[in-house]
This record gives sequence, structure tokens and C-alpha cells, in this order.
Amino acid sequence: MLILGRREGESILIDGGIRIVVVSCDRGGVRIGIEAPGSVKILRGEIADQVAKENQRAATAPVSPEFMASLGLGAPVKPSA
Repeated sequence: MLILGRREGESILIDGGIRIVVVSCDRGGVRIGIEAPGSVKILRGEIADQVAKENQRAATAPVSPEFMASLGLGAPVKPSA
């Protein structure tokens, strides 16, 4: 991990056209701005973790035959371990 010190108004440039700017800094924390191409997905870490956990839960949850039939699908395919 690269750790850099920056002050308000200063920025960090990352390959691929990504720029991170320190917008403000106070006792409540740091506010940053991120400029990136539209093709770059930006997620807060806790949201990415939540999505990964939900995907794992969904992959292991049993699916009822009635639900599959309501979607016009046949019997569910069991995920491989």
C-alpha cells in the first residue's frame, strides 16, 4: 500500500486518467473528490464488501421449483462448490 500525505486542494494522479483530490479535512474526516473516466467503476469499500457477501449468499440459497417456474425456467441448477 502506498501512503501519501496531501493537503486540501492537492491531488493524486493514477494511471488511466484517475485523479483524487483532497476537498476538505477536519476532525470529522477527509472529503475526497474522484475524477475518472465513465468506464471506471468506483465503489466505497463497505459497499463492495456488502455486494460480495450478498452474491455469496445468493449463490448458496436454495431456489424453489415454484419460483423457477414463475420465471418460465425449469428446475434450478445447483451451484458447484
